[in-house]
Amino acid sequence: MAISSIFVRCFLPPQRDEDRVLLLKCMPNLKVKVHGGSGGGGRILLSRGCNVRCGFSAQDKPPKPKQTQKQSHSSSRRSEPDVDPVGFLSKFGISDRAFAQFLRDRHKALKDRKLELFSRFLDMSVASSGYGILGMHRHRQHRVDFMEWAPGARYCSLIGDFNGWSPTENSARDGHFGRDDFGYWFIILEDKLQDGEEAEQYYFQEYNYVDDYDKGDSGISAEELLKRANDEYWGPGEVRTRKSTLEMLSRLYEEMFGPNGPQTEEELGEIPDAETRYKQWKETHKSDPSNPCYDVIDNGKEYDIFNVVSDPVSREKFRRKKPPLAYWIEMRKGRKAWLKKYIPAISHGSRYRVYLNTPDGALERVPAWASYVHPDADGQSAYAVHWEPPPEDIYKWKNKRPKVPKSLRIYECHIGISGSEPKISSFKEFTSKVLPHVKNAGYNCIQLIGVVEHKDYSSVGYKVTNFFAVSSRFGTPDDFKLLIDEAHGLGLLVLLDVVHSYAAADESVGLSLFDGSNDCYFHTGKRGHHKYWGTRMFKYGDVDVLHFLLSNLKWWVTEYCIDGFQFHSLSSMLYTHNGFANFTGQIEEFSNQYVDKDALIYLILANEMLHELHPDIITIAEDATFYPGLCEPTTQGGLGFDYYVNFSVTDLWLWLLQDVPDQAWSMSKMVNVLVSNQSNSRKMLVYAENHNQSISGGRSFAEILFCKKNQNSDDSEDFEFRGSSLHKMIRLISFSISGFAYLNFMGNEFGHPDRVEFPMASNNFSFTYANRKWDLLMDKGLHKGLFNFDKEMMKLDEKEQILSRGPSIVHHVNDSNMVISYIRGPLLFVFNFHPENSYENYSIGVEEAGEYLLILNTDDISYGGRGVLQSDQNLQRTCPKRIDGYRNSLEVTLPARSAQVYKLAQVQIPPFPTEISSPGTSPPSLRQLRKWLI
Repeated sequence: MAISSIFVRCFLPPQRDEDRVLLLKCMPNLKVKVHGGSGGGGRILLSRGCNVRCGFSAQDKPPKPKQTQKQSHSSSRRSEPDVDPVGFLSKFGISDRAFAQFLRDRHKALKDRKLELFSRFLDMSVASSGYGILGMHRHRQHRVDFMEWAPGARYCSLIGDFNGWSPTENSARDGHFGRDDFGYWFIILEDKLQDGEEAEQYYFQEYNYVDDYDKGDSGISAEELLKRANDEYWGPGEVRTRKSTLEMLSRLYEEMFGPNGPQTEEELGEIPDAETRYKQWKETHKSDPSNPCYDVIDNGKEYDIFNVVSDPVSREKFRRKKPPLAYWIEMRKGRKAWLKKYIPAISHGSRYRVYLNTPDGALERVPAWASYVHPDADGQSAYAVHWEPPPEDIYKWKNKRPKVPKSLRIYECHIGISGSEPKISSFKEFTSKVLPHVKNAGYNCIQLIGVVEHKDYSSVGYKVTNFFAVSSRFGTPDDFKLLIDEAHGLGLLVLLDVVHSYAAADESVGLSLFDGSNDCYFHTGKRGHHKYWGTRMFKYGDVDVLHFLLSNLKWWVTEYCIDGFQFHSLSSMLYTHNGFANFTGQIEEFSNQYVDKDALIYLILANEMLHELHPDIITIAEDATFYPGLCEPTTQGGLGFDYYVNFSVTDLWLWLLQDVPDQAWSMSKMVNVLVSNQSNSRKMLVYAENHNQSISGGRSFAEILFCKKNQNSDDSEDFEFRGSSLHKMIRLISFSISGFAYLNFMGNEFGHPDRVEFPMASNNFSFTYANRKWDLLMDKGLHKGLFNFDKEMMKLDEKEQILSRGPSIVHHVNDSNMVISYIRGPLLFVFNFHPENSYENYSIGVEEAGEYLLILNTDDISYGGRGVLQSDQNLQRTCPKRIDGYRNSLEVTLPARSAQVYKLAQVQIPPFPTEISSPGTSPPSLRQLRKWLI
């Protein structure tokens, strides 16, 4: 039986057209294809089992002629940037054939993956917007919709406070409003009528629960509004023979797609062919002369779509008609009317879980797309919380996102340990107490770790269980929004440490065995488990897993206005050995059988999506193996990150502090590590120490430097000065010698003396070390001095733009004297790491002659130093002595274990030589001037 199309002229407002098509997506046996447009009228072509084309076109203009294949191809080539899968190799001088071939194969696989992705989703925006339909969402037609992906289940229902935890009351089965071919389950929760209220007569009647449309609701009945729309639209003589379009659409929608409509072709009945139906229609309209003369030509096109030919008079008359949108808007009831008529199917704050029947038995799971979750606690199983506050309580953003600065000074934070009391701190406490400190300290960005919901608090938040939920132990979603909003108001960007490299293995609250099968989100077998951390590894080659992860990134940007991400532990996902291998730096290690090509493709897709939809977004790669092309454009074979983390610097300092005596520190080795990747320094994020040194079973630098038991008895009197001096020098050289971004972990700026230790069984779940001692800043002592110095270092970048300048030029490295000097921009940095020797009149080469002003000195008394340099030594003049390959030099005083920063304050212009400046001589030639200037 051939089922023909039904052509309907409809009068829905353009902004509602797209939403109505989304409604139709839920109908079985109905395919949907959307064609954009934004005109005043609209056409919807509905067909059972056929495509639905929906779009508005101004004045119903005929479509433009199609381009030829040659024209279309050339046009697309002009619009797309040039793509070279191995483009970045020549930039870094990599000539390995095997790796180049790997990049080409990866690019082919990327194109295939995009084709597979876009065959399911319209474009990258749709592919990353799953949170818009999955999970729990309020619908305009007085109901709540729930959708979940569980392909291994054979029955699905919602249980919770709202239905007495009944596994049968709100359920979905295979078939109508059940599971589709991809394993997505759909459940509708109908809002309940108040006592004495009657159900709506019209199926399309909308009640907007969020926005207040009551000011447009005049209280007139729907029948009267439909009559007004009918009278306004149809002219004299037309209304007698034509039904109201809205009435016709309502009846058609109810009969074909309503809850009681036919669901199979047998129920639909026999439908005559298109020609027979057209002849019947024409016969019924012959008697009315006001009807235009239409003729239909069947040209045999697919879906029985015809060309409709009309006379010019009736066509122009038809085009002039405008839909009565005002009446349609008036029919949309607002929240006041909703509250009078309905009770929510699931109220704000209700607990719920998803119930799944699997081949191995019944399961209860926390929905994967839940936005607010309470993990296991006090013997209670984990559950999701329906977060739908009333409109008057919905958080309203006050501040705009700050502009991305030229250089990033990042303050890394953990909310739970940010308080001074031995407890889990909250979003609100962090907002009121820590954010002002970050602003005062001179940082322009915060990076939050452990924010996403996790069951195990001692994991620091890296064993994520619920990827779309902020951790309930810190507060509510609105509390987190307030934190970000206040940070933006202070001019601080907010980055999120996102963990897509693995997931928690918990089953009751996480994604592991979510639908009863072992291959829903993760790989099966050994590949699906991290070898050392007991976590699960994502199946990055699955389209639905990509849909989940890409949507998760976009969710944090759109819902919480996050400004960027640091992708945690990429080594775990890029290699099947999870990064636990002895890397030698050979290029073959980045393209051998242990490299996960699917994971690389996901990172490319993630960066392309984020930067395409949010151009100001910041992405940072945390990869200890320095995979080639991390920060190169994806069109040139790179992964597309904005920055990469340099792990080598902190490893250098830990090795020197713990294993090498002060007198044996090698300046050459130090410089080689600090500037080892100068060619890519514009993409490098550097830190002296981050949370790993304090949290991951190690000790912070301050704990190493200020622990008395680590000092010899002879040096016990000077241990505080030694620790303070090295603490400042390590930070200054790490901050200034290379990189365009700098990171510091919360508390390390003032030398927090204790490690971080989360409550766990091994310490009787103690919070003794799970906090920060902010009271140390109240005293004018060691920690206050360290903070003052770190603050001045941040101000120096704010004023002189150190991080955003080009690479530094290291021109003086003396291992015997333990002195390092380099120039970056207009600043001269000089470091004396010798533990005992101070130097008077130490010569350092400079290019520009003139006066150099001392603008930062680690030995200043206000920073805990000894103040060896006097005020009359703050200004130094150059002498014409060639040193370090430069024409001029400075003779400076270098106290032991200290560093100074000089700035060229005044350029000295040498006098003209006597042979060209004496009275009576001829004017100097151009050659003489050039020689004098050079």
